[in-house]
Amino acid sequence: MGKVIASITTSVDGYVTGPEDGPKYGLGRGGERLHYWVMGGPWTYDGGHDFAMHGPDKQFYDEMVSTIKAGVVGRGMYDAAGAWGGTNPFPGPLFVLTHRVADQPAAETGFRFAADLDAALSQADEAARGGDVSVGGGADIIRQALVAGKVDELVISTAPVILGAGKRLFEGFDRDVDLEVVKVYSSPFATHVRYTVK
Repeated sequence: MGKVIASITTSVDGYVTGPEDGPKYGLGRGGERLHYWVMGGPWTYDGGHDFAMHGPDKQFYDEMVSTIKAGVVGRGMYDAAGAWGGTNPFPGPLFVLTHRVADQPAAETGFRFAADLDAALSQADEAARGGDVSVGGGADIIRQALVAGKVDELVISTAPVILGAGKRLFEGFDRDVDLEVVKVYSSPFATHVRYTVK
């Protein structure tokens, strides 16, 4: 069994989206600045954009995903991302945590729907065949996984922006969790910290 790695990008003030996140503004108004590191620089919702990370951002991402063989995300992230155009862009199958499992997309898209976190993690672990499993957004999924004691490594990328509103990563989280810094990467667009959850 591999590790469960929960990873997400936040603003300096702890928001994972700006306000009004959803299909129109995936990361909320102003939230696209959180992912300048992913796109290799400034981008907008209206313009075309691709993964174009480079330098320390690419090193961080490549090292992290090199061991990941399956992932878990929430339905909110899946919908806000427009299902990534209908094809999973991440390594291995992506299990989407949702109460609406009846609208499961075709298997060739790389997405599989699961009704609860335990089922999603169990199926992802089986699909990973000893590799690591990622847990992505939204913030609620990461909080649930931490509370359940399922996260081995927490990865937080902090973008140099203060959003002031949106969805906070640790909104309502009341657990005491010790972390150990494993590695830090820094670029003009983000500081990425990999923590072991003790």
